[in-house]
Amino acid sequence: MATSIRLDPEIEMRLDRLADQTGRTKAYYLREIIQNGLDEAEEYYLAASLLERVRKGEEEVVTIADLEQDLGLAD
Repeated sequence: MATSIRLDPEIEMRLDRLADQTGRTKAYYLREIIQNGLDEAEEYYLAASLLERVRKGEEEVVTIADLEQDLGLAD
């Protein structure tokens, strides 16, 4: 899938320099950066979204005591 983005000139200059000095393409580094950064972005933004839904009362919250009771593990 082809996607285009507009980069800050300083970022593009850094990316150009990296590609020139290593002999790899800018596309290679952009794919690497996206692949490596996507896990962290998903973790952060999905957690933030979940927290917001919890705060709004849109997600069920269960205490550990209630969970243990429901599972028959309470003392």
